Amino acid sequence: MKFDIINILASMPEIVVISAACLLLMVDLFLRKGQKRIIAYLSLIVILIAAGETLRLSDGNIQVFYRMFAVDGFSAFFKMLFYLSTALCILISINYAKIEDIEHGEYYILMLFALSGMMLMASAVDLISIYVGLELMAISVYALTGFMKRSVRSNEAAMKYVILGAVSSGILIYGISLVYGLTGTTQLKDIAGVLRGQANIDTGLILAIIFLVAGFGFKVAAVPFHMWAPDVYEGAPTPITAFMSVGPKAAAFAVFLRVFMDALAPVAADWTAIIAVISVLTMAIGSFVALVQTNIKRMLAYSSIAHAGYGLLGFVAGGRDGIAGVMLYMLIYTFMNIGIFGAIITMRKGNVLGEDISDYTGLAKTNKGMALLMLIFLFSLAGIPPLAGFIGKFYIFMALIHKGFISLAVIAVLMSAVSAYFYIRIVMLMYMKEPAHNFNLAQTPATRLVLAIAAFGTIVIGILPSWFIDIVQRAVFG
Repeated sequence: MKFDIINILASMPEIVVISAACLLLMVDLFLRKGQKRIIAYLSLIVILIAAGETLRLSDGNIQVFYRMFAVDGFSAFFKMLFYLSTALCILISINYAKIEDIEHGEYYILMLFALSGMMLMASAVDLISIYVGLELMAISVYALTGFMKRSVRSNEAAMKYVILGAVSSGILIYGISLVYGLTGTTQLKDIAGVLRGQANIDTGLILAIIFLVAGFGFKVAAVPFHMWAPDVYEGAPTPITAFMSVGPKAAAFAVFLRVFMDALAPVAADWTAIIAVISVLTMAIGSFVALVQTNIKRMLAYSSIAHAGYGLLGFVAGGRDGIAGVMLYMLIYTFMNIGIFGAIITMRKGNVLGEDISDYTGLAKTNKGMALLMLIFLFSLAGIPPLAGFIGKFYIFMALIHKGFISLAVIAVLMSAVSAYFYIRIVMLMYMKEPAHNFNLAQTPATRLVLAIAAFGTIVIGILPSWFIDIVQRAVFG
């Protein structure tokens, strides 16, 4: 009985979210079409309750459910990040869903189920529980991607995502099966213990590592597993594009860190080179291909790919600084990416969402406030000081230099300079050209709140980074 109570208390945030999502499915049956936003507001209340439970458990350091589920600072940090990204995306979805006529209760309920999957991934310390959480998240996001049923682009994006996602899941589970066959366990700490006792690495383990890199690489959109991202980002509803670019990506990085920096840490010398090559390719292809994009969502898709490359540098740096660098980068990326997508949703050209980069020409002449917000988010994505994006890159670059990877840090700086061009190109169009279109801003109190929170986080972390760095350093596992 005591064991069951401990399990329940430790997993209370997940229980709250999953139970509430199931309950809201029944509530949705009794709501008329114009009342569906009630589900959105109830979802926000659920997230607040779950966040309170997570804060209550944040000082713990225990493993429950037969050592498959951990309650520690690392999981608490990522869960708070998931709550933030999900809540902000729900807020920017309320008006968008009404305009696009996709105002259905299950839209927000699926976001809660995706959130519960991400929460499981953050706490999972066993390969099986990692896979269960990952699939719960992925299936929900597949459905959300194709939520605009009358849009050919949305349907195409969902089909591509489902098919390629199923392939990546198969690759990942095959890698997990190889690890289990070679070590006799799926628990991360036990895998690390077995590998420490081996004098030479098994050839089969190298193959397993490759499969794991491919599986997790797909989830973070790393090259060469990135082919799904541009079409899916472009075709999905814009709030869902914002959601999948931060929440699921951060969750994938969380389990990526757990598996490679914990379970596979004893054989780090054998996978560091693989990650380093993938990181460089991801930064390069993401940055260079983004240069020729004309659709802003596709450009941000390649931007997201490039940022995944910067995040992977933390794995190469290794140690507590490397892990902290990835965690800090995910926090900063959440603010600035949701901010730029929130601005895109707010901007409207007639009755059509302005997704072409040329649509933003002369924006500063017609709406100085929105132009300033976009400038802040774009400069932060480019890594220009004193904004948060600069701090995220600087912390990871310094971790690389301290570990002796100076040439890799130089390459990353050069790629950052390349990526700055396609961000600054939009700023130049906004400030140095005459207006090409009249925008009707779809501003609501919810979208204003999202933009204010995103801008506040982007600016404050850039100016006062020490408090946030201290938080991530204390949350590092190990």
